[in-house]
Amino acid sequence: MRTDLIRRTALTVAGIAATAGGIAGPALAAQATPAERAAASVQAERRPAGERQLDVRYEAQPNFYYCGPAAARNALSVQGKNIDVDTMAKEMGTTEAGTNSINDITPVLNKETGRKAYHSTEMPADKVDGKRVDKLRADVVRAVDDGRAVVANIAGTATDTDGVSHSFEGGHYISVVGYSEGGKTVTIADSANPDQASYRIDVDALAHWIASRGYAS
Repeated sequence: MRTDLIRRTALTVAGIAATAGGIAGPALAAQATPAERAAASVQAERRPAGERQLDVRYEAQPNFYYCGPAAARNALSVQGKNIDVDTMAKEMGTTEAGTNSINDITPVLNKETGRKAYHSTEMPADKVDGKRVDKLRADVVRAVDDGRAVVANIAGTATDTDGVSHSFEGGHYISVVGYSEGGKTVTIADSANPDQASYRIDVDALAHWIASRGYAS
């Protein structure tokens, strides 16, 4: 099953598209100015009304098939870790066909975290009911409150809270790095496009985006 960012995936609603050359976004954390880095990062913040955002040291993926390693790298950055994506790709078995499943990412997250904090959860296709949405919401809140980001394997198109569509028909990996409204809305760190490094999405929409795949929390 191809789970990478495929060559014809639409990156933004404004018409930016991935091509055969893939995505060549800069490693923002390494190359950006402090002002640019601040704009790309999700600032660590806790608010009283059921909201928490983790501090991400964001980097874009260096090619079209490294979304799995890049999502894991961004997720681990909230814990102050900076793991080379090539090293992570080798551990995950990532090839030009992508990273096969979330089950290849969870062990790497646990290794780098130093404890068995992460577990994989599958989201069956056509069975995204209220119970599964509630579980995803609870898992995100629990992980973020523990200072950990969630990594999700998604496919298809979802619309964020600003009305912008994000389309990955061939599959993609993203990091979930915060929540608001008690988890009804979640914050995404997306390695695909540094111009859309962060956006928010309804947790129900995220659950349907994950359908047929899974997440590590």
